[in-house]
Amino acid sequence: MIRQIIHIDEERCNGCGLCANACQEGAIGIVDGRAKLLRDDYCDGLGNCLPVCPTNAISFIKREAAAFDEAAVEANMKANAESENGAGTTNTRLVGNHISAGVTEAGTAEPKQGIGKSFTGCPGSMPKKILRAPHKEERTYTQLNTSVESELRQWPVQIKLVPVNAPYFDGAHLLIAADCTAYAYADFHQEFIRNRITLIGCPKLDEGDYSEKLTEIIRQNDIKSVTIVRMEVPCCGGLARAAETALKNSGKFIPWQVKVISTDGQIVDNM
Repeated sequence: MIRQIIHIDEERCNGCGLCANACQEGAIGIVDGRAKLLRDDYCDGLGNCLPVCPTNAISFIKREAAAFDEAAVEANMKANAESENGAGTTNTRLVGNHISAGVTEAGTAEPKQGIGKSFTGCPGSMPKKILRAPHKEERTYTQLNTSVESELRQWPVQIKLVPVNAPYFDGAHLLIAADCTAYAYADFHQEFIRNRITLIGCPKLDEGDYSEKLTEIIRQNDIKSVTIVRMEVPCCGGLARAAETALKNSGKFIPWQVKVISTDGQIVDNM
């Protein structure tokens, strides 16, 4: 039959897996790092996957395709649910020799609305908390052989990949940082990432404006404060502007600050 169905432009797809996670029917998987429509009869043609694609790689077309089979979808969902034996199990769907579904990890928080308990997208973009042991005392790094521990508390960190309703946003102190800042400033983890949820981006290299997504993250979650860290170079100002716009458009009054890092790795007080 001729019907409406999704089409994935593999050249535009970046393999983030957000579409696979949005597809409740399990029609989409990640194969060789790209999204694939695995079965025509699992696609209902409604396009829940379209708005989450950051590269606009998904569109509607009309072509010869098997009819949507709701019974087959329900049977597949039931089989997948039965195969999950609680937290810490691996839930993968194989296409040939390729993993097409995600991995759930032990120790992560229960998903919020919009994030299924079984993540079916790219494992690299599955939202999760990273639990760190409490520090008994402040560390100093004066000894050459001191091992420095990461302060990162969640994944993913890219603004374009993070889900708006990720569970770790509840009660979070938010860090919005330019990509280069962590490389330029030596004590970035201790001074900025510690005790914050981290989002990073590059306004020069990434397509689009961050302000709309940042607005929804702030509006829909209980964000306690926002710290913006940017480089002193002019092109990095776009990140600070997007964050400031998001704060204004969210309709909330949240404490915020901007820190500027010089190209030689120092905090600049004034610009």
